[in-house]
Amino acid sequence: MTSNSETFPDDLLQLQERLHRARAEHGAFLAGLPWSVEPVVGWARGEKYSHRGDVPDSPGWSDEQKETVDRMWAELRELSIAVVDHPHWAMVPRDGLVEARMLLKKQTRIDAGEVAEAA
Repeated sequence: MTSNSETFPDDLLQLQERLHRARAEHGAFLAGLPWSVEPVVGWARGEKYSHRGDVPDSPGWSDEQKETVDRMWAELRELSIAVVDHPHWAMVPRDGLVEARMLLKKQTRIDAGEVAEAA
């Protein structure tokens, strides 16, 4: 088992912080995009999916927006792999991996306002 005094290598802490930041930036970017990747005509409440209310037309995403999302996903995958495959995990007892992983996430959690200011 791990303890709250677990220390992580600096490079692993930095990777996890970058992963948190990349995930937050990705979510913020997606939130600003039209609701559909491809152009779709919206609908009025009651026509379909009435629980959503009126849904406006979506112009779809531009090629630049699609490329940005693809680039962001690639970065998220690379960072996730780098964190999971870090040599530090080989030194953590198997029964403590989940606890240690959660502790790493908690220690490196970034403030959402910090991401918004950086953007």
